[in-house]
Amino acid sequence: MSSSAWGLLALFLVLLLAVSWPLGIWITRICNGNLPGWMQRTEAPLYRLAGVSPDQSMGWARYALALLAFNVLGFLVLYLLQRWQAVLPLNPAGMAAVTMDSSFNTAISFVTNTNWQGYGGETTMSYLTQMLGLAVQNFLSAATGIAVIFALVRGFVARSTSVIGNFWVDMTRVTAWLLIPLSVVVALLFVGQGVIQNFDAYQDVNTLESTSYQIAKNGPDGQPLVDAKGSPVMEDAKTSTQTLAMGPVASQEAIKMLGTNGGGFFNANSSHPYENPTALSNLLQMLSIFLIPAALCFTFGGVVGDQRQGWAVIAAMTVMFVVSVMVVTPAEQAGNPLLTPLGVDQTASALQSGGNMEGKETRFGINGTSLFAAVTTGASCGAVNAMHDSFTPIGGMVPLVEMQLGEVIFGGVGTGLYGMLIFAILAVFIAGLMIGRTPEYLGKKIESHEMKLTSIAILVTPIVVLAGTAIAVVSTAGQAGIANPGAHGFSEILYALTSAANNNGSAFAGLSANTPFYNILLGLAMALGRFGVIVPVLAIAGSLAAKKRLSANAGTFPTHGPLFVVLLIGTVLLVGLLNYVPSLALGPVVEHLMLWITR
Repeated sequence: MSSSAWGLLALFLVLLLAVSWPLGIWITRICNGNLPGWMQRTEAPLYRLAGVSPDQSMGWARYALALLAFNVLGFLVLYLLQRWQAVLPLNPAGMAAVTMDSSFNTAISFVTNTNWQGYGGETTMSYLTQMLGLAVQNFLSAATGIAVIFALVRGFVARSTSVIGNFWVDMTRVTAWLLIPLSVVVALLFVGQGVIQNFDAYQDVNTLESTSYQIAKNGPDGQPLVDAKGSPVMEDAKTSTQTLAMGPVASQEAIKMLGTNGGGFFNANSSHPYENPTALSNLLQMLSIFLIPAALCFTFGGVVGDQRQGWAVIAAMTVMFVVSVMVVTPAEQAGNPLLTPLGVDQTASALQSGGNMEGKETRFGINGTSLFAAVTTGASCGAVNAMHDSFTPIGGMVPLVEMQLGEVIFGGVGTGLYGMLIFAILAVFIAGLMIGRTPEYLGKKIESHEMKLTSIAILVTPIVVLAGTAIAVVSTAGQAGIANPGAHGFSEILYALTSAANNNGSAFAGLSANTPFYNILLGLAMALGRFGVIVPVLAIAGSLAAKKRLSANAGTFPTHGPLFVVLLIGTVLLVGLLNYVPSLALGPVVEHLMLWITR
C-alpha cells in the first residue's frame, strides 16, 4: 500500500473511534431505558395509541413473534406501494407499476436490510415509493437489527429471568432517539457537499456536444420494423439534451449509510455525483456506514459492565478490516497485467490514472474506492462507489470473503455485533474443550442447547449461499443472466447469492439479475439469511437470560485480552473460510491464476 492509502486508512479509523465512543455511551442509555424524562413522556402517547405497555417485558419467543409479524407487515406495505405506484401521488416522471417478481424481491430486500436492487431507482421508483416505502424500511430494518442485539446483550446480563425486553419499546426508542436524529445531521452534511434534495420533475438540459445513436424504426402501425432476417431495422438519431433525474436524495442517503442499508436512490448508487459528489462526502459516507456498528461494541461493554469486552470485540473487527484493506488496495493499484504489453499506463505512482481504474470514479481514485469496497462489504451495506465486477480477481475476492465471514467485520447495525458474539460463544466453547471444563462467557455457562442454536445461526447462511449458487449454475435461467463466461461468470453468481443471504446487497453488476428466476431465488435467500439467523439468536438470548450469572474464578477463561482476540479471529476465519474455500477456488482464485499466466 502507498503512503497515501495508509494515511487515508489511519484518518478513517481515528475519526471513527472519536465519534463512535460517545455514541456508544448514548446507545447504552437507550438499551437500558435510562432516558431523560421528557423523552419518556414523548413516547407515552405512541404506546397508548398502539396499545403497548412499555413496562411489560417479553420472553424470547414472544419477542421473535412480534419481530416477525412486524416485518411481514412491512413487506406487504412495500410490495403494494410498488404495485400501485402508477396511481399514487408524488410520481412526476409517471413511473409505471413495478412487476410482481421485482416488487417481491425489492420488498424482501429492504425489509431484511439487504437492499439488493435489481432495478434502476431513477427509472423504476416514484418519489412516494422511494420515501414512504424504501426510506421508511431503511429505518425500520436497521432498528430491527439493533433491537436483536439489545435482546442478546440483556440475555448476558440477566439473572435467572424469562424475559429479554419489549420489542415495540426497543424499536420506538432506537428509531426516535438514535436513527432519526443522526439521519438529520448526516443529511444536512450531505446537502452541504452537493447531494440533491428536492421534489422537482426530471430536468432536460442541453449538452456541450450532440450525441448520435441508433434506434429501432417503427412502421405506420407504430410497431418496430424488422428485415428479412427478423432483425430490427435501425435508423440514425441525434440529441443535444440529457435528462437528469431529481428527487429527495440526501434524506434517503443518510439513513442508507447509517442503517447499513445501501439501497441507492440512483442506479449507479454512491458512484453517482448526486449521491456522492466529492471526496469528502465519500469519507463521510464510509464513516456513516461503520459508525453505529462500532458504537454498539462500546454499548456492549457498557451494558455488561466491563468495557474491556467491547474493546476486545472491536479489536478483532479492526484487525480483520485492516487486513482486508491491505489486500484489496494493492491488488487494485497493481492494475491489469494484460494491459502492460499494450503500452497502457498501469503504474500505481499516479493513483488517479494508474492502477485498475476500470469501473471507478476519478474523484475517488484507487484509495478511496478500495477503502469504500472494504467498508461496505465488511459492514453489510450494499452501497458501492464503483463496480465490483471491474475489480481485479483478488480485489473482487476481498468483498466476497468479507461477506462470507458472516458480515462480522463491524457488520450491519446490530447484525454485525450479534454475529460476532455468536462466534465468541463458539470460541469460548472451543477453548473450554481445550482445557477440559464447561465453557463460560460473561458469567453464563455455554452448554449443549446454546451450541445447537449457535450451530444453526452459523450454518444457515452458507447452506443458503452454496445451495442457491448450485441451483443458479446448473439451471438454464440462472446461466442466462451471466455476462461473462468461465470463472468470472461463476464469481458473479456466487457474489449475488453471498450478498443476498448475508443481507449485504452489493453486486458485481455483471449479472442480469432482474428476472423472475433471480428475483425469486435471491428474495428467498435474503429472507432465510435474515430471519434464519435472528430467531436462533433470540432463542440464545432467552436461554442465557434464564441462567444464573456466575462469578469469575481462577479457571475462568478471560475474554477481554489479546489471547481471546486471536482466538476469536481464528474462529471466524476457520469457520467462515472453510465453508467457502472450494467455491472461491472455482471463481476468483482460478481467475487470478489465469490472468497472470496468460499475460
